Amino acid sequence: MDPHPNQGPVTVLVTGATGFVGSHTLTALSAMENVRVIATCRNPAKLSARFQGEVRVGDLNDAGFRKRVLQDVNAVAHCAAWTAAWGHRTQSDKHHLRPAIQFIDDVIAAGIKRFVHISSTALNDRNTIDDANSVGEETPFFPHLHNVQRIEEYMRAHADQSTTFINMRLGFFVGSNYGIGILPMLLPRLKTHLVPWVSGGATHLPLIDGRDIGQAMAYAATITGLNGYEAFNIIGTENPTVREVISFIHDEFGYPKPHFSVSFPIAYAFAWVMEKIDPIVWWDPLVTTSIIHFLENKHVSNVRAERMLGYCPQHSWQQAVRQQVAEMNQRQKKAMPMTSPIRME
Repeated sequence: MDPHPNQGPVTVLVTGATGFVGSHTLTALSAMENVRVIATCRNPAKLSARFQGEVRVGDLNDAGFRKRVLQDVNAVAHCAAWTAAWGHRTQSDKHHLRPAIQFIDDVIAAGIKRFVHISSTALNDRNTIDDANSVGEETPFFPHLHNVQRIEEYMRAHADQSTTFINMRLGFFVGSNYGIGILPMLLPRLKTHLVPWVSGGATHLPLIDGRDIGQAMAYAATITGLNGYEAFNIIGTENPTVREVISFIHDEFGYPKPHFSVSFPIAYAFAWVMEKIDPIVWWDPLVTTSIIHFLENKHVSNVRAERMLGYCPQHSWQQAVRQQVAEMNQRQKKAMPMTSPIRME
């Protein structure tokens, strides 16, 4: 029995269906009653073998495909993204911001009833209240996150009674089928013994298992009673501190803990220097301003998502970290780059 009934039947298109958020969203939607799920991606061979629904293969950068893929769809769970964990402003504009804005325009033109977008709790850093509907923090020093915030504002400005826009400010991804994320960035850097605590590791790091993300996305795509623009913070069962997370990784897997602590201003200054020297070295920066930004405190909880979506996370961050580290040990032989591969055009 579906614990989260909707007024079906409803057809939901999942973009980026082979990625971290998309694959978990696909799984959660496929388990719901009265929901027809359509997956869209460029490479269907990467889809889970368990998915038996319709697949629409193509590239969302193709204007013709964007229009065709929206046929006979009620809602879109937009999980596709080109991600860079630092810098790369031009690429982020071209491969993430512009395609997303164009797709939103196509969704409105097609009369799609609902559009769900993935955002980040990192936009809540300096908000002192747990309110995902507040305008996100401007982060021009972090181009990808800055573009996520610009997409939020575009949705806010274009929401009306014909298309409902739901913005999901997600915590930091952990779990199976991972991509660029906090652990692939953090673990190789801990091994160097050069990474310090920032502010003693006392700030919060809202980790969330991919399965809980999938459930939240599925609820947002199908629940009735939402109109206009709505936004939710979506995190896991707890909101641990950075010190708690790194101490767990140290105790569980033997990674070194930081040996000293610095303030946020010093950490940002050092990260700025690392980014400036990047053109003359052949590795990703040891620390970037984006990584320091991730460590800023997050005033977030699931209270509103639980009340309005029925979202209740089931998987602990410790369990998700164990699962991801095991997967990393199997498939990752060297440090993961901090940017997505750029598709040849």
